Amino acid sequence: MWDPKYLDKIREKLEEWEKEVLQPILKKLPERKQKFLTEQGFEIKRFYTPLDLAERGWDYLSRLGFPGAYPFTRGVYPTMYRGRPWTIRQYAGFGSAEETNKRYKYLLSIGQTGLSMAFDLPTQLGLDPDHPLAYYEVGKVGVSCPTPVEMDIIFKDIPMDKITTSMTINATAIEILSMYVLVAESRGIPRHVLGGTVQNDILKEFIARNNYIYPPHPSMRYATDLIIWCAKEMPKWNSISISGYHFEEAGATPAQEIAFTLADGIEYVRWVLNRGKIQGWPKSVDDFAPRLSFFFAARTNLFEQVAKFRAARRMWAKIMKEWFGAQKTRSMMLRFHTQTAGVQLTAQQPLVNLIRTTIQALAAVLGGTQSLHVNSYDEALCLPTEEAVKLSIRVQQVLLYETGVADTIDPLGGAYYVEWLTDMLEEEAWKIIDRIERMGGMTKAVESGWPRAEIARSAYEYQLKVERGEVQIVGVNIFVEPEVPKIEVLKVDPAVRERVINRLREYREKRDKAKVDRALNEVRRVAEREEQNIVPVIMEAVRSGATLGEISSALREVWGEWRAPEIF
Repeated sequence: MWDPKYLDKIREKLEEWEKEVLQPILKKLPERKQKFLTEQGFEIKRFYTPLDLAERGWDYLSRLGFPGAYPFTRGVYPTMYRGRPWTIRQYAGFGSAEETNKRYKYLLSIGQTGLSMAFDLPTQLGLDPDHPLAYYEVGKVGVSCPTPVEMDIIFKDIPMDKITTSMTINATAIEILSMYVLVAESRGIPRHVLGGTVQNDILKEFIARNNYIYPPHPSMRYATDLIIWCAKEMPKWNSISISGYHFEEAGATPAQEIAFTLADGIEYVRWVLNRGKIQGWPKSVDDFAPRLSFFFAARTNLFEQVAKFRAARRMWAKIMKEWFGAQKTRSMMLRFHTQTAGVQLTAQQPLVNLIRTTIQALAAVLGGTQSLHVNSYDEALCLPTEEAVKLSIRVQQVLLYETGVADTIDPLGGAYYVEWLTDMLEEEAWKIIDRIERMGGMTKAVESGWPRAEIARSAYEYQLKVERGEVQIVGVNIFVEPEVPKIEVLKVDPAVRERVINRLREYREKRDKAKVDRALNEVRRVAEREEQNIVPVIMEAVRSGATLGEISSALREVWGEWRAPEIF
């Protein structure tokens, strides 16, 4: 790509510039730091030229190509935001179904274009709200949803066939999706028209988020059976959101976020193909890969985050094409949702978080995200208020309609620094993936505790840098203000718990108990049989009146519970 004579001329001019321009200036005005580093730890040069890419054998067609074409570095769609803007999808849900329904309607009224459901911890961990361990967590960090009754209230007067819904649910993903499907069908909406995503990524729960129930092997069966079922029954539904966001929130470096996410994706693909050999379908990766989706974080280090998204997209295309023999273009696309970095929000000077999240959102857009959640400025202190979420949506709307960043595709493509960073992150991520492969894949790595330990080490090292002042955070270790901020704080009404529990009791009283028992027995039977897909019997149990907690309890009886290995 590069003419050797032209490169020699650049080298000559660079040496001349350093001698005649740079050195005299440095004698009078030294630079702010001896070393400038990215969050990954790469040393940053003063500036970048074609020399930095030429020495890496950089070639436009192999490294970049064109939007909507392999290797998808410049974006997964040929026209990107010129044809279809990213989906504004704010993560929301708290308290009771009524409160969540009200918040969803509010978000849609001010311009949100897709829903994203947050569930409380009992729902995520397979416990009904009247369980002793659930009592104090009902409705706190998401909505309580033990039965289809709650799901029906959550989506009251919301057109389920016209809005896409993303669900942050993993260990109980089948139960929750079953409720969603049954509510839609009760309104005359067939499952095949429903659009959205169920997170269903249990590997990242073992590594970073810890909302798992069963041991890795049955958990992987549970997740991959849902991928297979959705590929057949819900063609518009993303059956998994392979999530790097939680790795970043736990302390992962950008390269670790890429590598652990893609290694999880590799593991899911292998498991689905192996399950297909047992069940007779899928026959190839192209039968299900087009509906695999991803989820990443966007931090404040703008250019490194843009490079991270571009590197991940290029790597996944290579993995699907060369490792798994994907033929369909869509099978090679890394389509992803982005959420701004919650871990970088500060309780100190919370309004400054608006600046942080705006920069993070810009990184996601410049990096080619398909949907975006912007954290609210008050989330380091409480669940977001209506005013705070409105500003988060306005951030996205200003980026889309006022800045011009969505008018051309991959506007930073070809920038010497960004391309160098993209290559560097890709190289580091491949090294981590290679180690995981040598361990036998991500399930084996999870069982050993290695990914958790690596992220914990990175988090510790980062915190030391903050405490030493090497990483500067406004309001935390620089420009500190002594006063405690005074802002409106949202609090969940304790009465929510009783409302949900009372509805649950009424639900149990009205159902056919014998029918429920038969359905739960069938769940236990199929859980013991590897050759059967678990989704249909769980959906039938929900249809028969079994609660989320009862279904999870039946699976616990067969599969047991997981206790993570000690990592230190």
